[in-house]
Amino acid sequence: MTPLLLPLHGIGGRQDLPVPFGLAVGGAAVAIAVSFVVLALAWRNPKYRGNASGIPLPTTITRPPQHESLVRRAGAWLRWLVRLPGFVIARTVDEPWFRWLVRLIGLAIFLYAMVSLIFGVDRLTNPIFGFIYILVWVGLVPISLLLGPVWRTLNPLRTLHLLLSKAMGQPPSKGLLELPRWLGLWPAALGIFAFTWLELVAPDRATLPVVQAWMALYVVITMFGAILFGDRWFSTGDPFEVYATLMARLSPWGRRDDGALVIRRPLENLDGLKPRPGLVGMVAALLGSTAYDGFSNSTAWIGWAQDTNYSMTLLGTLALICFILFVLVTYSSATLLAGRLSDSSRTALPRLFAHSVIPIALGYVVAHYLTLLILEGQRTLIYLSDPLSNGANIFGTGLLGLNTSITNHSTAIAVTQVLAVVGGHLMGVISAHDRAVALFPRHRALAGQLPLLIVMVGYTVGGLLLLFAA
Repeated sequence: MTPLLLPLHGIGGRQDLPVPFGLAVGGAAVAIAVSFVVLALAWRNPKYRGNASGIPLPTTITRPPQHESLVRRAGAWLRWLVRLPGFVIARTVDEPWFRWLVRLIGLAIFLYAMVSLIFGVDRLTNPIFGFIYILVWVGLVPISLLLGPVWRTLNPLRTLHLLLSKAMGQPPSKGLLELPRWLGLWPAALGIFAFTWLELVAPDRATLPVVQAWMALYVVITMFGAILFGDRWFSTGDPFEVYATLMARLSPWGRRDDGALVIRRPLENLDGLKPRPGLVGMVAALLGSTAYDGFSNSTAWIGWAQDTNYSMTLLGTLALICFILFVLVTYSSATLLAGRLSDSSRTALPRLFAHSVIPIALGYVVAHYLTLLILEGQRTLIYLSDPLSNGANIFGTGLLGLNTSITNHSTAIAVTQVLAVVGGHLMGVISAHDRAVALFPRHRALAGQLPLLIVMVGYTVGGLLLLFAA
């Protein structure tokens, strides 16, 4: 993170927990283990149907009858009012004019931010730092949870490619080459690593030339990939779009197999995620980089790194890679061992269970970045009124002060952080269990889940220790 943002990575600490920290960590591990036992006894058949499930939003609606009794008319009007919001959403979301409105809003915001990036001053009052590191990177999570995969339409580079394709008179799906299936999400996983390296490791990462260079590479690589492979590249090579799409799987909004817009349980929505090459690498990059973020802020790491003769950049890069590889190796080993214990095919299991890591990554993101989003998000919105740092007040927010009242509730924040980590792991255990009883023979399903359970308990304990490292 930038030096400006570093101190805000979690206002609560282990001393703010209402119970001893060791007891909290042990209790969290026990909660994960107990939940597994409960699931093993009460959840013996798969309950999730993925993309085949969901309650469709109404596409038609009729006005209540006028020639009925008062009671029947009241009930009919009540049902009509309940169905009306869903009808409006269903009829609006897929309308071309609405999609173009969302696209143009995303493009306008992007172009406005680029003014700060290209013409702004090299000071921390430049809003581009908070725009990229906070509003985009962290803000993608709540936007995707609330609105579903909206980033696919908001994505300004996808819109630019669409406009370019229309200007050239060819469909946006057409590229010069066919996108190889084996490539999967590996380009996006590399992009996540590149961005988290910029955010957490790169020297002078809070300076304009460094951010300009990274953004230039990101735009060029993404647009070149889209020209080469068509717009499918965005869903496999754009790290922000892939990240947002994965998080949107935990929203209540989804599409059924027949294309209908539906509401479904978030974990059932998650169950519909298709296993693809690179999916394991993607979730490992997300979880590992967030874990490294907590580790890099610990006094033990900072003190040790500063006492060595090696540069912080080199040590940080190696540590970031190690954290990502640790998640990749431990998770993959656990799923491969699960296949052996359950007498199942092992090669596809890492991809088939990768969806269960996404709630864990979400829990880590909430725990690490919630206070950062609230405080630095405000600061960024204030700075956005003055993109060139010349005293402008375009949106009328330039003179507003920062509301820091959240800092008065450190105990509540610490509890929220613990609940986010534990809750994410509990959702991961539930998702993994449902997939296990669907894939493994019944008499082997319980044994097959043990390796992944042990790894998840380890992630829980390790996540809490890193979150509250002092």
